[in-house]
Amino acid sequence: MVLGIRTPLARTITTSTRLAAAAAAPKTAYRVVTPRASASASASSPASTSTPTARTRTATSTTRTRTAVKAAPKAAATAAAAKPAPTPAAAPDFDFSFPETVDYAALQPAPVSSPTPAPQAQPTPSPPLSALPDASYVPLPGAGFGGALGAAAISDSPSPAGTTMPGEVRIADDWTTSFRGLSERPFDKDVADALLRPLDPDDVEIKPDGLLYLPEIKYRRTLNAAFGPGGWGMAPRGETHVGQRIVSREWGLVCLGRLVAIARGEQEYFDPSGIPTATEACKSNALMRCCKDLGIASELWDPRFIREFKAKYCTDAMVEHVVQKKRRKLWRKKNAKFEYPYKEV
Repeated sequence: MVLGIRTPLARTITTSTRLAAAAAAPKTAYRVVTPRASASASASSPASTSTPTARTRTATSTTRTRTAVKAAPKAAATAAAAKPAPTPAAAPDFDFSFPETVDYAALQPAPVSSPTPAPQAQPTPSPPLSALPDASYVPLPGAGFGGALGAAAISDSPSPAGTTMPGEVRIADDWTTSFRGLSERPFDKDVADALLRPLDPDDVEIKPDGLLYLPEIKYRRTLNAAFGPGGWGMAPRGETHVGQRIVSREWGLVCLGRLVAIARGEQEYFDPSGIPTATEACKSNALMRCCKDLGIASELWDPRFIREFKAKYCTDAMVEHVVQKKRRKLWRKKNAKFEYPYKEV
């Protein structure tokens, strides 16, 4: 055999050797198989489980996938660290400093000079009283409504010339606080006679417990006879006080434009619905007490008159309650009888 000569047989052997070496070399996998997919594939394909080459390819692909997943966060962190931080914006240039000293006096307005008031003349004191005033004495004008103008404003007569102001109107008295006319002068004789007339025994009544009294309507009739209807009236002097079982209020008796008496009336009540009636009875009680100052029925406060009247016109008797059958002693006038539920025994 001569070296250097290539025969057809040698070409055939060389080609076979190359093909065997290429088959024995490992081949690169071109698809990624996950563990779940490779398990499914191994379960469905018997050939893959029995072939060592397929197992090697699957393990190699799984390792590459895990390496790629682990490397992804590291790459993102490296990129974030390499990115430069943003530059903060520059703060605005404001001057918040305050001056150490402030001249407050310069901020205040200049004082305004006010004119000096003229000195007022001091009132001359009155000389000491050396003698009592006689019939020619003229009282000073009242000061309740401003001196002479106030006296003219509350006077019933026309105001004297020069004592009123333009547009001035007559002002009525406030009887809640006014005492105008109290003890100013006595009433005329005919009025006094009507007020001080003796009591008629038929007008006087007696309560079952023996207390003498004059009905409230008799006081009003006496005032009408003395002053005439409309010549007198009751003026409230305060608010109505409502207690648990009693109502009271202060009233003033005004006759002919003069306050003559002040008294507080009272009345008991037993139910809230009876408060209006008790309020009216409270006014009548105050009227009765005010009439004492005018001398109306003043005998009823005289103990001697009470004893004589009861002995002459009244009597006490034993009575029995018709329903309860209880007996007690009660008073009545001799010309009267006991009413139900009592009967005399």
